[in-house]
Amino acid sequence: MAIELSQAKTILERYLEAELAVLDGRSVTFGSRVLTMADLDEIRAGRQEWERKVTSLENAARGRSRPYKLAVF
Repeated sequence: MAIELSQAKTILERYLEAELAVLDGRSVTFGSRVLTMADLDEIRAGRQEWERKVTSLENAARGRSRPYKLAVF
C-alpha cells in the first residue's frame, strides 16, 4: 500500500500534536498505547521518520525523486 502525501501529512501532524502534548506534561494515547514524557524519544523518532516521508513524497510530486544531483563529466 502506497502512502499518499495527504496521509503522510496527517500522520506527521499527529506526531507533532503528540510531541507538544507530552512536552506540556500530558499523556497521549495511540490506539491502546499510552505515551508519556518517558516516551518522548520514541515520539520524536516517529515524527522525524514521517518528516522524511513527507519530504520524499513532496519531492516526487515535483519530479525530484532523488535527493542529489547527477553530475555529468
